[in-house]
Amino acid sequence: MAARQFNPSRLETARIRRGLTKLALADSAGISSRMLAEYLSGSYDPPEPTVRRLGLALDFPVQFFFGGDLEEPSLHGASFRSLSTLSARQRDQAFGSAIFAVSLSRWIEQHYRLPKPDLPRLSSQGPEAAAEALRDEWGLGERPIKNVVHLLEAHGVRVFSLAEECAEVDAFSFWDRGTPYVFLNTWKSSEHSRMDAAHELGHLVLHWAIELAHSRETEQEAQTFGSAFLMPRGNVLADAPRHPQLRHLVAAKHRWNVSVAALAYRMHKLGLLSDWQYRILAIEIQQSGYRRVEPETQPRETSQVLEQVLRLSRDSGISINMIADQLNIPVSELNRVVFGLVLTSLPGTDLPLTRRRARPDVKRIQ
Repeated sequence: MAARQFNPSRLETARIRRGLTKLALADSAGISSRMLAEYLSGSYDPPEPTVRRLGLALDFPVQFFFGGDLEEPSLHGASFRSLSTLSARQRDQAFGSAIFAVSLSRWIEQHYRLPKPDLPRLSSQGPEAAAEALRDEWGLGERPIKNVVHLLEAHGVRVFSLAEECAEVDAFSFWDRGTPYVFLNTWKSSEHSRMDAAHELGHLVLHWAIELAHSRETEQEAQTFGSAFLMPRGNVLADAPRHPQLRHLVAAKHRWNVSVAALAYRMHKLGLLSDWQYRILAIEIQQSGYRRVEPETQPRETSQVLEQVLRLSRDSGISINMIADQLNIPVSELNRVVFGLVLTSLPGTDLPLTRRRARPDVKRIQ
C-alpha cells in the first residue's frame, strides 16, 4: 500500500478555518515557527507525532491532512456584511468555512439535479430599479415573498449557513464558476436574516463584475436593493400603516416579514414618514431594545435544497458521515454549514431536525 502523502494546503486551510496565526499554531503544537513554515511550504513532511499534535491544536482529525487538494472558490465579487468591523482573522475563518461548503456543493451537483442559476446581470440599473426588474423577471409582481431562502435556491443560488465561530459576519456572498453562493448567520432573527439574504442577492446581481464587492457605495446599493426587493414600492404605499406609531409598525411588519427597523427605513425612503417621524421611531426602536431582540419574530428560514439532498441521500443509505468521508472533510465542518439539518450520532443514523415534507425540486442523478 502506498504511503499517505501529507498535504500542506490542507494544513493551511485548517489553520485559517480556526483563525490561528502561524505563531499561535506553532506554539500550540509545540513546534518552532521555522518548522511550521517548512511544513506549510511543502519543503518537509511532518512526522506522524507532529501531525497528531497539529491535529489536536486545530481540532481536525489526522486523516484530514492527507487528502487531496481542496479547491478554493474564486470568491469573485465577494461581499461581506460587517466587513468594515471584521478582522482579517474573522474574514478568513468565514472563507475557510466556504471552502468546505463549496466542496459539499460540488458533491451535491455530481449526484443531484439542482436548479440552474437564473440571476440576470443588473449592474447598469440603480438598486431600486434592479429590485423591480428582478421581481418582474422572476414573476413575483408586488406580493410579499414568503420564503427568501427557498426563492434564491429555486433560482440556482446555493445557500449555506455560517459556522458559529463566524458570528461577527452577518452574511456574505460570491460567484464561483458561474454559481452564486450566499452564506447566512444563523444567530440573528429570521427578519434580519431575510434582509441579509436580499442584501446579498443585491450584490450578486449588481456587483458581479467587481472583484471585491465591498465599499460604502456598494453596501448602500445592496441595502437599498434588499429593502426594495422585500418591500416593493406599490405594496408598501398601499398597505403600510397610516399611523406612524411603533405598535402599528410592529403589527404591520408581518406582512413583509421584515424587522420593525427595516419597515421604518423603507417607509421613510418612500416618503411615508417625515424626517422627524423617522427620528422619533428610531429612538423608540432603540429604547425598546428592538435592535437587539426583534419583537414577534417568525421561525427562521432554512435551506430546502439541503434538506431534500440529505433526506434523499439518507433514503439511499448515504449518511452525512459517508459524504464527509468521501470528501475527507470533518463531519462537524459539514454540519456547521447545513443549517443544523442533521444531528450526527453514529454513522448512518443522521436524524432530520424537521419532519416537513419538502417539495421535489431536487432529483438524484441515476
